Amino acid sequence: MTFEAVSYESIPHVLVSGIAISLLCSVVGLFLVLRKFSLFGDALAHSAFGGVAFGLFIGIYPLWIACAVAILSALGLTKIRQKFDISSDAIVAILLATGLGAGVILVSMSDDLEIHDIEEFLFGSAIIDTQNVVTILVMAGAILAILFFTYKKLLYSTFSEEQARASGIPVEKMGYLLIAMAGVTVVISMQLVGVLLISALFVLPNVSAILYARSFKQTMILSMSFAVFATVSGIFISYQFDISQAGCIVLVAAAIFVGSLVAKGSGLVKTAGILANRA
Repeated sequence: MTFEAVSYESIPHVLVSGIAISLLCSVVGLFLVLRKFSLFGDALAHSAFGGVAFGLFIGIYPLWIACAVAILSALGLTKIRQKFDISSDAIVAILLATGLGAGVILVSMSDDLEIHDIEEFLFGSAIIDTQNVVTILVMAGAILAILFFTYKKLLYSTFSEEQARASGIPVEKMGYLLIAMAGVTVVISMQLVGVLLISALFVLPNVSAILYARSFKQTMILSMSFAVFATVSGIFISYQFDISQAGCIVLVAAAIFVGSLVAKGSGLVKTAGILANRA
């Protein structure tokens, strides 16, 4: 097993794609965290891994297969949850286990499959070519544009579903849209931090920001700042010490969270946070 570190030549590509991915994960992740779907990104990543394995197995570009599998499986199970009243944590567990199980079976059936390809999707890649950078920027821009135009509806349905329905907002459709955007975000993020660490970018910057901010807008700005700082710092630490970039990014994000807890516990942070205001 090999863990790639960032090389000098790959720094520009990794930085550009990393910043785009961190911004996207923090924004989409905030809605998931506030809806108490913190581990949904992790579940989507594991279901996407099944799609990656299937794409590699049949010889088709795996990210598109992974995107379709992640979105369709998440939408399908969400519909099942609504119809049969299954808890959210059970849906997360089903997505996680099924995707990972399918991926393991497909990998075991592929005699000529390169283990390095699987490792890149599991732990992230330190080499992102120009074509992938352009793909990441286009998809990130598209999702951020959708979020910009649906911001108020998503926000309203996140904090008060009943009032949102009474106001004529299609709450179910907004939920499906968020899941679809989360699925695409997970797939493009796999190239940076891998399947096993994606949930950290969805959760850690947002939970840290929630400890400080009083409003949703403040929380989002802080979360994006934390995510970008963790990503950029992690990339340069990876280059400096020749260690895995994904692990560095996650540990920097975790350090920000621990620092936030210390600041909150010592009384340096006086705000109650957005969740207290919500309650």
